[in-house]
Amino acid sequence: MTLRRRGTALLLAAAATTVLGTTACAPQPVIPHDRCKTTSADHDPSTGGQMRASGPITAPTKAGTTTFTSGFGPRWGTEHKGVDFAGAIGTPIYAALDGVVVRSGTATGFGHWIVVDSLVGDTPVSTVYGHMFADGLIAREGQQVKAGDHIANIGNDGESTGAHLHFEYWEGGRFQGGTAVDPMTKLGGAATTTDTAADSDNIELAAATSPIDCAGFGTVGGGELAAGSVPPEFDPWIRKAGSICPGIRPPILSSQLYAENQFRHGANAPVSPSGALGPAQFMPGTWATWGKDYDGDGKVDPHSIGDAVMAQGHFMCALNDQVNAALAAGTVTGDPVELSLAAYNAGFGAVQSYRGIPPYAETQNYVAKIVLGQAKYTSLSSTGRLVPNGSKDGGQVVAAARQYLGTPYVWGGGSTGGPSGGGFDCSGLTSYAIFTGSGGKVTLPRTSEQQWTVGIEIPIDQAQPGDLVFGSWAASGPGHVGVALGGGRMIHAPTTGDVVKEAPEMSGMKARRVM
Repeated sequence: MTLRRRGTALLLAAAATTVLGTTACAPQPVIPHDRCKTTSADHDPSTGGQMRASGPITAPTKAGTTTFTSGFGPRWGTEHKGVDFAGAIGTPIYAALDGVVVRSGTATGFGHWIVVDSLVGDTPVSTVYGHMFADGLIAREGQQVKAGDHIANIGNDGESTGAHLHFEYWEGGRFQGGTAVDPMTKLGGAATTTDTAADSDNIELAAATSPIDCAGFGTVGGGELAAGSVPPEFDPWIRKAGSICPGIRPPILSSQLYAENQFRHGANAPVSPSGALGPAQFMPGTWATWGKDYDGDGKVDPHSIGDAVMAQGHFMCALNDQVNAALAAGTVTGDPVELSLAAYNAGFGAVQSYRGIPPYAETQNYVAKIVLGQAKYTSLSSTGRLVPNGSKDGGQVVAAARQYLGTPYVWGGGSTGGPSGGGFDCSGLTSYAIFTGSGGKVTLPRTSEQQWTVGIEIPIDQAQPGDLVFGSWAASGPGHVGVALGGGRMIHAPTTGDVVKEAPEMSGMKARRVM
């Protein structure tokens, strides 16, 4: 922070080095569990109030504007978790249920998507709308929408073979481990969207007290935090703080809290040599500005989890606003989140002076550590089309990599959290694919040479989908790595000027099974 240059620098060498055709009438599946339950009236102050139950479901497109083209269930070797409605680009898409828009933006596989959380009776339900172009997103995150409201326009973005709406219906919540249900079993007899509803401009921002107590259900950004990744006493506060602004999400706040004080809290938690206090390590002068009684105990306490985490979220969002303004003005360059973290550590003035991340070892390592660490706190179902099943599955590894077909090659790009700097290099892609395909259980080292040391070597002709294939051999080891598809093919990030693609395996490649 501006306010502090702590004596104990966060110097981690590892972080520093890594800067560089089925029926639509399939039976409805049984839900094995439902982690989402509505709260009682006596809810925790961190979770806000309850959402109102939705009215009847309506069709997501107007009758006669689209054609049903693809059903729910097995398709092309994977599970199609929704249904498709083909229509001309720009055809209006309508909210199927009343609810809160919790995601509206980019998504792997979909290009762009919208996710609306709703209550159907007392059951939490998420509806998903995919493949829109950026300019086809109308509803904003945090908006309260009504069934029939015009929320988007049909596009042809992401992994799409033609202009269409991909529509999903999740009982238990899309980001909360719920179950995808065939939407046609819910849409049968659904009302057709009317012009009156579709043209409604009465879309309001959801109140801050709208979420129910369900792992971030109904909260913008709340469902992005991986279940069980932070101490339970921190969980609801991080989800709430991560919904304050779109630029600062729960995974980055979680990684930052770990970097600051490893989730230690209370009066006996360590205090830095410079006097920074509590789980978010606020200096007294800064706390005087940002500290508030968020937990309602009558005290403004930097040692309190609720007070500290919410103050951290508000301060980071204020810095993010300053960073975005500076980026728009051309006075700084870089990634908005990374610049916001640098400003938290070194002060926004230092970021301005150096027109980017300051050349301080502490600050550079602080930013690198937090950005790289956020993957462990990120729900793997929150990034887009792929919803990992939690097991180590080679098919999921392939699906994870395929989400990024066409993504540019960027040297040093990518990690377990996805692309960085606008793309992937070869080992960045495999790091992401293995981490995601293993349900977050396997984290590879960063380089192809290091990845060759993981798992066991297998004959190249026995490589199965999800194994890794290595080539471009030198004395130091393999200079290239890709994900095996089977049948002598792979998916990889080839080289500068190219994109993530499927291709035949290279001559001289060797294979390794890493999970």
